[in-house]
Amino acid sequence: MKLWKRAAAAIKDRKSLLAVGFSRRTSYRNADLEAAVIKATSHDDSSVDYSNAHRVYKWIRSSPLNLKTLIHALSSRVNHTRSWIVALKSLMLLHGVLCCKVPSVVGEIRRLPFDLSDFSDGHSCLSKTWGFNIFVRAYFSFLHSYSSFLSDQIYRHRTNRRLEKSDSVIQELDRIQKLQSLLDLIFQIRPIADNMKRTLILEAMDCIVIESINIYGRICSGVIKILPNAGKTDAATTLKIINKATAQGEDLALYFDFCKGFGVSNARDTPQFVSIPKAEVEAIEKMIKNVDEDESKKEEEEVMEEEKAMIVLERPRLQTIITDKWEIFEDDFCFHDEKAIKEHQNPLPIVVSNQPVYIEYSMPDLITF
Repeated sequence: MKLWKRAAAAIKDRKSLLAVGFSRRTSYRNADLEAAVIKATSHDDSSVDYSNAHRVYKWIRSSPLNLKTLIHALSSRVNHTRSWIVALKSLMLLHGVLCCKVPSVVGEIRRLPFDLSDFSDGHSCLSKTWGFNIFVRAYFSFLHSYSSFLSDQIYRHRTNRRLEKSDSVIQELDRIQKLQSLLDLIFQIRPIADNMKRTLILEAMDCIVIESINIYGRICSGVIKILPNAGKTDAATTLKIINKATAQGEDLALYFDFCKGFGVSNARDTPQFVSIPKAEVEAIEKMIKNVDEDESKKEEEEVMEEEKAMIVLERPRLQTIITDKWEIFEDDFCFHDEKAIKEHQNPLPIVVSNQPVYIEYSMPDLITF
């Protein structure tokens, strides 16, 4: 059955090569480059055709115009396949292109030309391929973010002029945080099924291990570079990055142990990275403590100022005033006038006297019914 599958896969690759040979020539078509892409992403899971992969890299380095041909060939190859082997080899090939360090090429890719976020192999039952499917999806997720990150860095390098010191620190902190996110994605790329100890998986893990060393080394160098320039406003973010970098160093050691046990050749020796100086970390922590104390003092001073500014309103005390000078208003003349009293329709008993007046009213009977 395995021989039949390999023969059928070889026939598919041969048909793809013949289709390239008879395809119409256009400005963005390169038959030799497309043939190299097909051979580098063949259905053979027992080996990786590095010679044709290096031919692809040579074409890309020679002229950035060949990128269109590569994108067309890879996207057509991946979109028409249901094999995890072809999908994984395509990811490995594109990973190598991103590592070519050709700014004009990396800056143009930005996003991967295909989508493998929900990839599922269609040549075998799910019970045999679920581990490979997860591996391909995790690899794609990392490369998708990695290509976007590299493109953004190249764009910033081209467009940014000389920045202020504070702006450059903020930009560097943002770059380190993105690298840490990429390293978290790398840790998700690992074989988890029992039937995944294949040559192709081991080759892919070799590439991933090298990339993890590269990214973590950039994180550490970035942290050491930023420590002397970190100010009070950036101290909290810097300390957060340092703590995460320390935790990721432990995760990387565990990742290497896993890869070493699985048989990945590049994980035999755990790399030694330059440790972050403790004195610098203590200085950052002290800076954050001072900032917190300053803020608390400032808040206390603001509260005291508000208390001083408050006006306490007291109820005025009533005082008895004895005087023989009384002010008479017009209303008093009106009611004391006899004519006005007579003209009043329902006059009440009005008595003008210096003596108090008592008016007696009979209380209603509220008890008798």
